[in-house]
Amino acid sequence: MTRPLDYASLIDWPAEARPRTVVGTLLNYRQALEQLGDAAQQTPYKATPKAPVLYIKPANTYAESDSDIVLPSDVAEVEIGACVGLVFERKATRVKATNALDYVAGYRIVADLSVPHASYFRPPMKQKCRDGFCPIGAQLTPRAQIVDPDDLTIEVYIDGRLAQQAHTGDLIRPVAKLIADVTQFMSLDCGDILLIGVPVDAPRARAGQRFEIRIAPLGSLVNRLTVAPVF
Repeated sequence: MTRPLDYASLIDWPAEARPRTVVGTLLNYRQALEQLGDAAQQTPYKATPKAPVLYIKPANTYAESDSDIVLPSDVAEVEIGACVGLVFERKATRVKATNALDYVAGYRIVADLSVPHASYFRPPMKQKCRDGFCPIGAQLTPRAQIVDPDDLTIEVYIDGRLAQQAHTGDLIRPVAKLIADVTQFMSLDCGDILLIGVPVDAPRARAGQRFEIRIAPLGSLVNRLTVAPVF
């Protein structure tokens, strides 16, 4: 049985599991940039991104695996963004790609939930920062157990049926380079989580449905979407 969402539930996690900051990355899968097509050449940017495109998942979005995620009344469905989360072991500032993984304690599965939207040109705060829109897997897989984070298969299931399959080999910025590029202008501290990106065409789910993200050997993350109670 799923548990109702408690937005303070992560407070009881061990210190190494409690993120200070969760940073997301847009357009880091080759297919996502290809799908954007000519729009990347239009106003306001008129070019493909030269640096990582980042956003923040604030603390109000954090939720646990196996908890119910309450969809606001104005949200009919959400995109299930299946992410590998890099959990930092120590402060990383201006690190080099050659030793970037030395700063990673391990990996967690993270669901980057988002209200469907088309624009990449405005910070997607309203779409990505709703309460409970960042479920974080309880299992931390130590870095030493993952031979190559750029060789992981990601699967998303909606109500038990396979809805998406992706592979981290399609990243524009592989994991080590992403860490190096991001830490050139911002530090990531112990416990922070950097999401490596959402695969293109994230499947959608609505209230009453259950989603599961599986990334071998990281395990799985499961949540159910519900509607807000009417009083």
